[in-house]
Amino acid sequence: MNNLQTYQNFYFVGIGGIGMSALARYFHASGKKVSGYDKTNTKLTQALMNEGIDIVFDDIIDEKITSLQKEDTLVIYTPAIKTLGILDYFNNQNFTVLKRAKVLGLITENTDCIAVAGTHGKTTTSTLVSHLCKEADLPFSCFLGGISENFKSNFLYNGAQYSVVEADEYDRSFLNLSPDWAVITSTDADHLDIYGDKNTIEEGFRQFAALVPDDRQLFVRKGIDIGRAHLTYAVNEKADYYSDNLRMENDTIYFDFHTPEETVRDFAWEIPGIYNVENATVALAILRNLGVGFETLKNAIANFKGIKRRYTKHRYETGKIYIDDYAHHPTEINAVMSSIRTFYPEKKLLVVFQPHLFSRTRDFADGFAESLSKADELILLDIYPARELQENFEGITSDWLLEKVTLDKKEVSTLHDSFNKIKEKEFDILLTVGAGNIDTLYDPICEWMEKN
Repeated sequence: MNNLQTYQNFYFVGIGGIGMSALARYFHASGKKVSGYDKTNTKLTQALMNEGIDIVFDDIIDEKITSLQKEDTLVIYTPAIKTLGILDYFNNQNFTVLKRAKVLGLITENTDCIAVAGTHGKTTTSTLVSHLCKEADLPFSCFLGGISENFKSNFLYNGAQYSVVEADEYDRSFLNLSPDWAVITSTDADHLDIYGDKNTIEEGFRQFAALVPDDRQLFVRKGIDIGRAHLTYAVNEKADYYSDNLRMENDTIYFDFHTPEETVRDFAWEIPGIYNVENATVALAILRNLGVGFETLKNAIANFKGIKRRYTKHRYETGKIYIDDYAHHPTEINAVMSSIRTFYPEKKLLVVFQPHLFSRTRDFADGFAESLSKADELILLDIYPARELQENFEGITSDWLLEKVTLDKKEVSTLHDSFNKIKEKEFDILLTVGAGNIDTLYDPICEWMEKN
């Protein structure tokens, strides 16, 4: 394989994925010719095309593909795509074809890499680390699993000394990285279609932790056994780095931050949830270890706007609140619901949830049912299949899951019918949650609630 710099053309198979699109933007920003395929035209693919990246949505071997030369073209694909004529063509013509994770790993080899891993919290934490790096004007690039509200992108180039990457455990992708610094936020069971059981996924995280060369540059949430020496972080309990004295005034959360040497009081930000203060704690710990001053960090924390679909909140003149979140695991849904119930205990909560993957729905059905039962009313959408086929998961449906939910007011709906159902409901807070294409409801809901 050639050095990445020797390739002039980069073709992405599945370019519309959040991780793939960040890589595409990186090579495009580097002056390379970038093109690709995706099955669906989305806001993200439209944004890439507006930036000058050529994308097709039909699985056809056209002249643009046949004109590519294997000597100067690197093909990058996502394992979410199983069969595709375009991918077969590149393989049959002996092009260099690499997984996204492998290419990201090659980029991290030549930078001081800050990698953020965990079954929950990695997108917020990696985005916040990137935001703090930007506010401190460090020379860095970031590859994120969500759209930063500050950057309006999942990628930013501000130099080449550091790279900030979201270390994805799916398909053991994070083992391709070369982390100099790393965070492990959580090791809960997930992706059991890949790992099989909780012990195996925990072993995967231990293998990731072993990649970090320096014990003092590995930050692990207190209570996780990672199998080697490391620094700990926590909220409301002592650790190497921890935050406490949390209090809320209006929509602003204040907290104090402790390092092994000092305490800095009254950090302020508007991102709700104790779990998000936890994410902020480790981001502050890393940036402090990179030599960034507390005045810069305080200002940066205060102007962090969050990530699209990570507790995105709108408050309307009617007093109603709309929250949209990407949560797709029971632990994540519990965190969102807990935050809502803590700050708005008396308000009537309508939840619209789209399960993601038949396998995840099957593996965590009882956990989903328990967390969703904390709503006042539930609209449960059909399961979003992503890379899976219903025929391989007989009996795993939203109707099956709904039976486990202990609410009186509950129903199953298609995505198409759900908006009209929402408009008929009485609620104080509306929460749309899930990782599939439920995000297509966001703009219509915002427009409707603004007018009503």
